[in-house]
Amino acid sequence: MNTIATLPRSGSGNAARYAQIVRSSKKAEWQIDRDLLQGRSFDFSRKFLPDGLSQIDRLTFLAADEARLLSQIQGRTYAYVFGLVERFISAKMLDQGRAHVFDDQFALEALVRFSNDEIKHQELFRRMDTMIGSQLPAGYRQVADPNDVARAVLAASTWSVLALTCHIELFVQAHYVQSIAPHEELCPLFKDVFKFHWKDESRHVVLDELEWKAEHAKLSPDEHDQAVNDLIALVAAVDGILQAQSASDADYFLRNVSRSLSVDESAQIKASVLSAYRWQYIVSGVQHPHFGRLLASMTTPAQLSRIQAALAPIMGN
Repeated sequence: MNTIATLPRSGSGNAARYAQIVRSSKKAEWQIDRDLLQGRSFDFSRKFLPDGLSQIDRLTFLAADEARLLSQIQGRTYAYVFGLVERFISAKMLDQGRAHVFDDQFALEALVRFSNDEIKHQELFRRMDTMIGSQLPAGYRQVADPNDVARAVLAASTWSVLALTCHIELFVQAHYVQSIAPHEELCPLFKDVFKFHWKDESRHVVLDELEWKAEHAKLSPDEHDQAVNDLIALVAAVDGILQAQSASDADYFLRNVSRSLSVDESAQIKASVLSAYRWQYIVSGVQHPHFGRLLASMTTPAQLSRIQAALAPIMGN
């Protein structure tokens, strides 16, 4: 029995793309202190997140210093959530690399480099949180533990995890290019953090797509249907984290703002922060044209309708 001949060659047909990603990764390597931080600090006289992501411009009753504080709180959470999701992404990419160990060595190296990048990003975001936390008032809270989230996510099907990962890394591109890069009024170091992050993720998203499509080709119809259910559950879990974090961040802001806000204003802030977080981490990715095309190509019309129905309450927020 020729067992070896029956083993799948998961990198087959994409060798040139994996090799190009490895070359690009080597050329673009950067270090946190040498290339990015360079002894700099965050400028707390400026906003961190732009209004296009934070949606703070909708809260017209906030004074300039209040809007700036809320932007900085959201900016701290923006880094935290990316560090949170990169814990499971780095682990999943190490798993994906194992499928290439005896196959395409460029694919293996590309995925190992991908995972190393995500580990570096996690360190960056931890350091970023410490730097920001040293200047903002005490009492900020992170509602979810990265390891607990990673264990829960990685228990789902590979197809669903790769779909979620591709979704995340596509909206990273859109956030930086469309919202962060064009705004010179933002804190320069905050902008640079997400410029360097964007550089890496622009390679990663190519790998996400390659691995997602390869996984899709392996599944039976029943496995695929269960994977769609898993994706719906993962998005619901992400939304649960966003609901809890937005409530915590809004309360933290209300405790530290320099004046008393009315009941109606407080309610508007809570609703606005939740809407912003849903936009940042779910809606902007779902509405990304390329993600829409990929998802439609890897689901049946009935499965896509199930996903859209599950997303409707979030999208309409």
